[in-house]
Amino acid sequence: MATTLENLKEAFAGESQANQKYRAFAKKAEQDGFASIAKLFRLTAEAERIHAEGHLRALDGVGSTAENLQEAINGETHEFKNMYPPMVKQAAADGHKAKRMFEFAVAAEEVHARLYSMALETVRQGKDLVAEFYLCPVCGYIEMGKPEKSCPVCGAKPEKFIKAE
Repeated sequence: MATTLENLKEAFAGESQANQKYRAFAKKAEQDGFASIAKLFRLTAEAERIHAEGHLRALDGVGSTAENLQEAINGETHEFKNMYPPMVKQAAADGHKAKRMFEFAVAAEEVHARLYSMALETVRQGKDLVAEFYLCPVCGYIEMGKPEKSCPVCGAKPEKFIKAE
């Protein structure tokens, strides 16, 4: 029989995945002209996020901002150093279209880790980052400051970037 800790980890993973899946389903429903169904998917995605966040809190998975930044650095570093490189290799060997997004993720996750490291240094000084952030909607690359050039990862035009609110 699974322990409560194991159940929380499984529930957190499942709810997190459902959130993302339903958000993607909402985009597709909207593209297909089903506005109300898109709203239902988005609302359900938010419900799943609420569940996931509750499970994460029960796991004591949210610490101080400095602890959370270190956890984020560790996760992003694992992804670009250990997780994605073999996935890229396997997708290439299989001739699978996933190779492209895996490659984007390797590059973007490294940038995420670097930005989190910068943020951690400022938090350790008792300060906040003074910056605007922009997200490439194609590959997930994050630019500090308004992009003036195309995305260095995927080549998306600077005007496509989304400003963090």
